[in-house]
Amino acid sequence: MKTSASVWLGRVMSGLFALFMLAASVTPKLMGMPVAEETMTQLGWPPGYAFAIGVLELTLVLLYLFPRTSVLGAILFMGLLGGAMATQIRAESPLFSHVLFSLYLGLFMWGGLWLRDERLRALFPWRRGED
Repeated sequence: MKTSASVWLGRVMSGLFALFMLAASVTPKLMGMPVAEETMTQLGWPPGYAFAIGVLELTLVLLYLFPRTSVLGAILFMGLLGGAMATQIRAESPLFSHVLFSLYLGLFMWGGLWLRDERLRALFPWRRGED
């Protein structure tokens, strides 16, 4: 069976998304790095939530990467990213670099999944201006 270039691009995008989440968000929280707790405090979170959020993020990354649960993982991730966006808005963070960063991640995540999952492409087809 031949795998198309778009499927490979989707796999690469999904892998990059997962690596970014694991390196930039999950690892600092699960390893108890001071930067994770400091960032959470700056955003108005009480102490002690970083580890639990790290566990949640790790669970969602695994759900997203496993083909059978990838759509569920992406949907749940959007809830998490929406909460992150709301937190940035409440903290009055800069719009394009902080508030919308969750949107950028979500678009990249869904783009990778859409490219690698034929069922998702069938559900949400890309159409040119004919219709």
